Formats: sequence, structure tokens, C-alpha cells
Amino acid sequence: MDWFPLWNSLRIAAISAFIVFFAGIAAAYYIARLPRLVKGILDVILTLPLVLPPTVVGYLLLLLLGPRRTVGAWLFEVFGTKMVMHWWSAVFAVSVVVFPLMYRTARGAFESFDETLANAGRTLGLSNSYIFWRIRMPYCRQGIVAGAVLAFARAIGEYGATSMVAGYTPGKTATVATEVYQLWRIGNDELALRWVLVNIAISAVVLLAVNFLERRERRMVRR
Repeated sequence: MDWFPLWNSLRIAAISAFIVFFAGIAAAYYIARLPRLVKGILDVILTLPLVLPPTVVGYLLLLLLGPRRTVGAWLFEVFGTKMVMHWWSAVFAVSVVVFPLMYRTARGAFESFDETLANAGRTLGLSNSYIFWRIRMPYCRQGIVAGAVLAFARAIGEYGATSMVAGYTPGKTATVATEVYQLWRIGNDELALRWVLVNIAISAVVLLAVNFLERRERRMVRR
């Protein structure tokens, strides 16, 4: 059993989760402070990948990054490489698909923050940076951590956008999701089931981690 699809899925999910962790927090923090109308418009734009079919997201990325498209052609001319059909091409697709999960959970956490704590910190002469990292983030950490873990779990199982942008090449771009589809397509149900069980096991571990963090947070609050 070739374990490359698992390794590839994990590294794509890890890199994507790292990207959307900071991007989602930044977007959630600044957008939550905007006027209601502007916030509503940006919410729709940033959350759209969550409700669009992943294949549609992948198609839109191909229109943007394809070697014959304006952006893709410019990047190929500058860097000398195509932005699609590589393992790291899937990072773009997965990041776009899972970004709304991180963004929405982080924004919900920031909106539940008691602003009187921040105002009290300012009256004491604390900088906005100090208030954000030492007061706001610890207060909102449960929602933020949950969003990051869920984004990572969703990234591991992403198929539609990944298959369109990165394709399927054994040993190069294959992921667990694309491997399952290809094995099913050629009738190798036994090996496909093994990969399904691997995916279920990883997802179960991630969900158990989320539950553990939530229980730990509740215990700390009680103390």
C-alpha cells in the first residue's frame, strides 16, 4: 500500500490550514469592525466558496491560474512553471475552500468578545497589539482553535477543487480523496475501502481533539 496519498493530503492540509489560520483571523478581526452594509457584502464574497460546489471553485481557479489565462500566463513567464497540476497547486484550491470555515468561526468568536475589556486595557495605556494578542486572542481562543481544526479536517477530505486544479498523478499529486475515486473507478474496492477507513480514522481523531479542547476550555472557565 503506497502511503504517498496520505502524506500528500497531510502536507496540503497543514499548509492550507496554516495559511487560512492567519488570513481568516485577520479578515474576521477587521471585517467585524466595518459598517454593517460593507460587512454584509464582504461576508457574502468570502463565504461563497463554502456554499459553491467544489468543482465550481476549481473551475474558477483554473480560469485564474490556467497557463493560457492572464494571471497563469504571467506567472509562467515570470517563474517558468505552471500553477496547476502540481501537488502544491492543491494548496490554492484547498485554501479557498476551507477559508470560510476559519473566517466564520473566528468572526463569531471576535463578535462575542466583550469590548469593555479592550476599552479597559486602553485606559491603562496598553497598545492595540498587546490587547489583541494578550486579551482578545486568549478570550476567543476556543472558537479560533475549533475553526483551525475543522479547516484542517475539511482540507484532508477535499476532492472537487483539488482534482480540477492539481489533477491525479500517482506519486505526485494523488491525495486520499482522489485515490479513493481512482480506485473505485478501476474497480479496486478493497483498497479503496482501506483508504476510506484511513480517512475516517483521521477525521475521528480530529473531532476527538476538538471535543477535548472544548472540555478543557470549560474546565478552565469553571476554575
